[in-house]
Amino acid sequence: MINIYTQIEQGEAWLQRYSDRSPLFSCILGFTETGLIPGISAAGLTPEDRKYTACADAEFLYYGAAYQPQYPLPPLTAGASPVLISRAVVEELNIPVYLFNAGLIQSPAIPAIDLGGCAAKCLSTGAAMELTTVHHLFEQGLLWGDRLATQVPQGYVILSECVVGGTTTALAILTGLGIDAAGKVNSSHPVCNHEQKWQVVQEGLRRWRDEGDEGDEGDEVVRVSSPSPPSQVDPLKLVAAVGDPMQVVVAGMAIAASRSCGVMLAGGTQMLAVYALASAIAQTYDLSWEPTAVVVATTRWVAEDSTGSTVELALNIGKNSQYPQMTVPTLLATQLSFANSRYPQLQAYEKGFVKEGVGAGAACIAANLYKNWQQNQLLQAIESQLQWLEKGSGE
Repeated sequence: MINIYTQIEQGEAWLQRYSDRSPLFSCILGFTETGLIPGISAAGLTPEDRKYTACADAEFLYYGAAYQPQYPLPPLTAGASPVLISRAVVEELNIPVYLFNAGLIQSPAIPAIDLGGCAAKCLSTGAAMELTTVHHLFEQGLLWGDRLATQVPQGYVILSECVVGGTTTALAILTGLGIDAAGKVNSSHPVCNHEQKWQVVQEGLRRWRDEGDEGDEGDEVVRVSSPSPPSQVDPLKLVAAVGDPMQVVVAGMAIAASRSCGVMLAGGTQMLAVYALASAIAQTYDLSWEPTAVVVATTRWVAEDSTGSTVELALNIGKNSQYPQMTVPTLLATQLSFANSRYPQLQAYEKGFVKEGVGAGAACIAANLYKNWQQNQLLQAIESQLQWLEKGSGE
């Protein structure tokens, strides 16, 4: 049920170490106006729907299908929200869930931990967030990474995300860090809209460079020294220019948590970008972390997406002359299949729709590691969520 695509020996050692261990599941919610660009994302049928996707997914993850939500799951072009997968696992296996608001345009209707961030502007502006906000969110990530790690001293933390438009901000971060990512990222569309994403990213990076990236002098990150050497791109300034609020929070969490427990970055393109960002921050600011304690976990629909190049992208992260200590991440994927599902919304995954989100792939890997769940158990639990959801909506 689990395939290792890169760093195979390292991946096998990680899986063996955390077999039979109960994880902690966290989801970091964020918003970028990039997600409102027409056609940029399929995580919500219209730009208006996409404003509420993160709030809706958070409610479902926290309360489940039997709850009447303030923010119902938005309609999709095809398929069903990946939060059904994550909820099925955390509910059945009683895995503790922590939800964080890194920066949304409205407050979620759940007891989320507010990190004091804000939603990002469209990355095409080249000025997505204030640098002070990025510094604050990074510090919150370090703080909460430590705190979450203390809850699972012999286990691992799952760090998932919900950010509509996040694969485009991921492309921007990867490109800004000097990683060859164009044409290699994934999306919620069945055929990735590479050209549209690339145009948005190029515009954002051009505007940032035209304006100069040397602003906010003296606004240093607490507990870290000034970036060195100066020829490197300051990764925190890069996030401020073209990133989203989730990325820097999870990078901080991964750095801090990796020092004392395992870390599963739950997602595809977005978490490969977070891994690269964490590595760049650690190297630039001379922070200790344990990259071998960190794995990137996704679904096979992402890892084997024929309209992206996920494995090649992971390998390219280790080919960075700007950050020579940046290594290839361990990429894992659940082999869950919906080919035999009785629900067309789930069968749509096999046609390339949705693919991943809200830690769906990582949740399935955790179920296999912790309770040796196989295909039939996963499918049954996920279909039960959809059945309850349809009963609640009167369908």
